Amino acid sequence: MILVTGGAGYIGSHINKELNKQGYETVVIDNLSYGHEDFVKWGALERVDLSNSREIRKVFQNYPIDAVMHFAAFTYVGESVEDPQKYYLNNLRNTLNLLEVMLEFEVKKLVFSSTCATYGDPLEIPITEDHPQNPISPYGRGKFMVEQVLRDYSQAYGLKYASLRYFNAAGADPDGELGESHQPETHLIPLILDAALGRREDIKIFGTDYPTPDGTCIRDYIHVTDLADAHIKALEYLENSGKSEVFNLGNGNGFSVREVIEEARKVTGRKITAVETDRRPGDPPILIGSSKKAREILKWEPKFDDLSQIISTAWEWHKNLKKYE
Repeated sequence: MILVTGGAGYIGSHINKELNKQGYETVVIDNLSYGHEDFVKWGALERVDLSNSREIRKVFQNYPIDAVMHFAAFTYVGESVEDPQKYYLNNLRNTLNLLEVMLEFEVKKLVFSSTCATYGDPLEIPITEDHPQNPISPYGRGKFMVEQVLRDYSQAYGLKYASLRYFNAAGADPDGELGESHQPETHLIPLILDAALGRREDIKIFGTDYPTPDGTCIRDYIHVTDLADAHIKALEYLENSGKSEVFNLGNGNGFSVREVIEEARKVTGRKITAVETDRRPGDPPILIGSSKKAREILKWEPKFDDLSQIISTAWEWHKNLKKYE
């Protein structure tokens, strides 16, 4: 049985679905502070906060857990700058609580949801796993710290982990059962689709003077279903005695903010008003990752590598998104 922390959230729920499709039994831990209870359509749900070690322990007592996939975290970079304690307590301390109970019950396989934010401002593109890690926000630093903890635990206690550094997760379940719904929403594609639906007046372009072909930031978008596939392959890798390892997850190609908006206009057939405004602090001009290592070692191959596909799946979900508004 696989424990999925944060399995009522955007990425965790898609992985939980894929695990069950592939025959795994799952139990989801989520405190539902940001997740949605009805996203957990597969496996069991335990409403538990990882700050409570006693409650975590109960889950391990009640379910025969073989491995853990750990997604539970706060993810707003700007908020982490304004309130770093909130992020270090939740993302770092609570992970230590989880690891403590895992070791107590001798569960020694972990797939960790990390981030490209551990790299900070890139020195070279595409970013590979051996790029220096210089995170520039408490969010990125917290994830970086967890990676250091995992390395130490692997050496000291025999914990086997795969740390997956995502680039920009995007899109929605092609079956229409799951999708992206954050409160507040900060991700570019759902914000653009809100503008297409008239739920917001416009989409803001933060900075048009970057050293990129059209002056706007370039990002690497990875479909959430491809992320799910990578997590299962990482789990299989650990089950087959793979050594602890880190992997980038991205498509290896980048799209500018203007390109994403223009593609969304084509997909939706709607007018989308874009308003140019000043840069946001901390936005690197270009973030594109190399996933060569994941392709070679995990035999992972993204299937939704076309921007139109990614936006189309998000649009189908977003049009019907009423109850989370």
